[in-house]
Amino acid sequence: MKSFSMGSLSSASRSWLPWQWSLARDSRDTLFLLAVVGWIVLMQAAHVPWFATAFCLAVLVWRSWLTWQQKPLPSRWLRTGLVVLAMALTATQFHTIVGREAGSVLILLLLTLKTLELKARRDAFVIFFLGFFTLLSHFLFSQSLLTAMGILLGVLALLTALVNAHTPAGYPPLRQSLFIALRMAALGAPIMVALFVLFPRFAPLWGLPSRDSAKTGLSNDMTVGTIAELAQDSSVAFRVRFEGTPPRRSELYFRGPVLSRLEGQKWTADDTPVQAFGFRNNPPPPVAANSAANAVHYEVLLQPHQMHWLLTLDIAPQPPTLPPGWRTIQMRTLEWVSHRPIVEVLRYRASSQLNYRHGENATPASLRAYLALPAGLNPRTRELAQQLLADPQLANSSAEQQVQAVLQRLHSGGYVYTLAPELSGTHAADAFWFDSKEGFCEHIANAFVVLMRNMQIPARIVTGYQGGELNPMDGMWTVRQSDAHAWAEVWLPQRGWVRVDPTAAVAIHRIEDFGRLQQRGAVQDAMLNISPEMANMLQRSLQGMRNVWDATNTRWNNWVLNYTQDRQFNLLRNLGFSDVSWTTLVQLLAGVLVGMALLGGTWAWFEKRQSDPWLRLLLQARQRLVKMGFALPADNALTPRQLLQQLHTQLPTEHTGGFPSDDSAWSAWQHWLLALEAWRYAPRLENANDATLRDLEMALQRLPKLYFG
Repeated sequence: MKSFSMGSLSSASRSWLPWQWSLARDSRDTLFLLAVVGWIVLMQAAHVPWFATAFCLAVLVWRSWLTWQQKPLPSRWLRTGLVVLAMALTATQFHTIVGREAGSVLILLLLTLKTLELKARRDAFVIFFLGFFTLLSHFLFSQSLLTAMGILLGVLALLTALVNAHTPAGYPPLRQSLFIALRMAALGAPIMVALFVLFPRFAPLWGLPSRDSAKTGLSNDMTVGTIAELAQDSSVAFRVRFEGTPPRRSELYFRGPVLSRLEGQKWTADDTPVQAFGFRNNPPPPVAANSAANAVHYEVLLQPHQMHWLLTLDIAPQPPTLPPGWRTIQMRTLEWVSHRPIVEVLRYRASSQLNYRHGENATPASLRAYLALPAGLNPRTRELAQQLLADPQLANSSAEQQVQAVLQRLHSGGYVYTLAPELSGTHAADAFWFDSKEGFCEHIANAFVVLMRNMQIPARIVTGYQGGELNPMDGMWTVRQSDAHAWAEVWLPQRGWVRVDPTAAVAIHRIEDFGRLQQRGAVQDAMLNISPEMANMLQRSLQGMRNVWDATNTRWNNWVLNYTQDRQFNLLRNLGFSDVSWTTLVQLLAGVLVGMALLGGTWAWFEKRQSDPWLRLLLQARQRLVKMGFALPADNALTPRQLLQQLHTQLPTEHTGGFPSDDSAWSAWQHWLLALEAWRYAPRLENANDATLRDLEMALQRLPKLYFG
């Protein structure tokens, strides 16, 4: 059986190498391939269970030790047992071995286990192609620019290993294989671009709903404490570009799920996205604008969140404009949803009214659901409501004044805004009002709405995002998961539903400026203690780098992830195509690929003629002779023997008569040209290799100059 690299290296020829590469060829190539597989495993670590990553890394470390120590590979029975163990672990975790999550984990485990029987080149080829497939599966979980860069690095590493496996003789440096891999990638780049631009656009294969979508953002329900977890996640939720002057930051409330049913600590929505499509004949009450001047027009680039919610600025009376094939519907509580989950970057345009009226004519029956509370829950909050209503001054005031009184209590009652409140237990509102007096936005909104309902004021919780950060690099507002927020809406007579943000009464900086409860790193904390100026400079530098990265990510989302069929057709129309369809795309793509194939074939033929090392060496000799003054044909068609005859006819007689052996310069050129001819046309020895041609190239540099007299 042939070895993996099929190469060997003597100790003498390896003496100049650094110690880390002073290994047998097989060992070096195996360790490099194991490192590439390790990179693939680490890239998947964020999307697979911890046991899969630990299992794969343990196998790779074991296999590396076996290679370094020149130990035999494990037996077939042990390898079979490990395969069974891998399948059992996958089935235990996912209750299946097929599907997106289970399949990705299983293929990663099998790729790693395949390294335990890496003996021949055919085993290496299996690992190469399994590695390419595993890298592709990473797009099932993330299509970000960082992911693409990591996959590109993995592809280049696998190509380097593949090229190295096809050069079995000697001890070629990995740098040489890397250069060839880079050249291959550069040659394939035009075809990749043509396929991306012209191939008919379908819904991406990786756009499959996740079984674990709660990690991606807001949900159809809210348990007190979940938004605080999101607030520590700095990943991007969506980006917004406003037309004209953007609203003030305190007005940036992006509406998501509206929650009205309380069950213990859990709030749920009236209508889930699936049920919402049953309300086509029961539309929500109309939204009236107090002033048309308050209309805001904007474009949203929404990241995949696996749910149906379309985030819009509060309130959007008209449906967002989505790409072709998408449908929207508005819930009775005014949030917008799509007909299918958002599993890819989605671009849409929307218009919102910042000053609006809604639900002024709501009936008592329709408001009853917004007064309901579970029996026996939060008894002390119920007593607080009774105490407030027992105050003659407050009891005879309007509902709006009662709301303001509660907000004043939040402002002056010693309540604290924090990301790490104490555990609240079942009676979360009671714990906030009377015990801990601290909480994040959902703790505050929960306590406020429970108190409002106990005071017989209809109220509900709205979840979404508040605020954002303007990126000066591209003029877009970046809204992150850390901007996730929960606020309240109360119903007031003659005014309808009114937004009330009780968090602003506790911590106005959360709404009015860029203040956030952020976790600083240890380095920043240390610098802040040593030099506040240096800490501020570091913060500005980090912010600048993040702005550049966000702007780059936005362009990636715009031009790559959001390259839809509509944008594809628009591109062709801009190029002059009038009747654009899938047929046009297929015809144009076929023409471009055929043209590229012909161009590539022609270039390869020309390059082969030009880059033949023997022809190049003969051309160098000819050019040197021309500089000496010899007149040679311009077509470069002379063989070495014909070139020798030309020299014979042009040299003076005393130098050529009988080819005197005492003329050392002439003898050297004669010997070199005949040796060059023999290298090309004479029968070759079995151990002949490129070293002979390299010797001739070095000898050419030492040939003396021929003189005419």
